Amino acid sequence: MSNPQNRAGSGASAGGGALGQLFEQAQKMQAAILATQEDLATARVDGTAGGGLVRATVNGGGELVDLTISPEAVDPEDTETLADLILAAVRDATTNAHKLAADRMDAITGGLGAGGPAGPGGADGLGGLGGLGGLLSGGGLGGPLPGGPGLPGLG
Repeated sequence: MSNPQNRAGSGASAGGGALGQLFEQAQKMQAAILATQEDLATARVDGTAGGGLVRATVNGGGELVDLTISPEAVDPEDTETLADLILAAVRDATTNAHKLAADRMDAITGGLGAGGPAGPGGADGLGGLGGLGGLLSGGGLGGPLPGGPGLPGLG
């Protein structure tokens, strides 16, 4: 006589154990991604233009937090060039911030493409993981996974 409780996903079978391990790895990856996103929120990344005449600093999310303009860059007769330098420095800093975020996420996900930084607690940064991203954010397979919350004695 068989025990239906074991077959229902208690983790006793080889398949349930492997799925449980996969889910555990996914949870660890999610925690690492969220910690990295929090670190990126406080990171500061510079970009420059005009040989350093204009320096823009953005946070890890690409938000401008500081702008430094050298007096040599200021010509009252040519404000258009100064505006171009400012835009170039901000773009450079933003590009550098996105590269930093991508590099850090790739280090965690092994190149699976976890997406760009989402806010702490957000799942948007998990979009590049396909179905795994939805799984990590609480969606996914239409209910709790075997060995996870929602099963008696297993959550």
